[in-house]
Amino acid sequence: MKIQIGIADGHRQAVADELMKILADENILYAKTKNAHWNIEGADFYEKHLFFKHQSGQLDEAIDRVAERIRSIGHYAPATLKSYLSLTHLTEQTKERNDSQGFIKELLQDHESIIIILREHIKIFADAFHDMGTSDCMTELMKTHEKMAWLLRSHLKM
Repeated sequence: MKIQIGIADGHRQAVADELMKILADENILYAKTKNAHWNIEGADFYEKHLFFKHQSGQLDEAIDRVAERIRSIGHYAPATLKSYLSLTHLTEQTKERNDSQGFIKELLQDHESIIIILREHIKIFADAFHDMGTSDCMTELMKTHEKMAWLLRSHLKM
């Protein structure tokens, strides 16, 4: 069935291609946040265990929003770890120690890099591809990451 939502087919494909990369980033960041939640150690274990659990829940919701946006413009969302690793710009890193400072610094870096990517795409989705829905979705996603980054950054303040 032909999709007629006011966005040209080529534009929908270009938007979907970019959203798939964002979806991959979200999934890799989710896995890294779950790693922090499961493997945190130290005197602040319980507090950070709960903190990372809350952040992973927020990322789970973000993942769903991005995947559903891909579907709403007529494309299939990638859903394998292999596809995420091939599409993401993030790296999987391992820590020598599973302390909160190490996890927080790494997760903060990832959130900030995603924020920059989202900020760049918001205008492109609206202006170049005439897709205000995706632009709006990415604005909300960026605001979520900005708040999550602020909370992470606040834990690093001495």
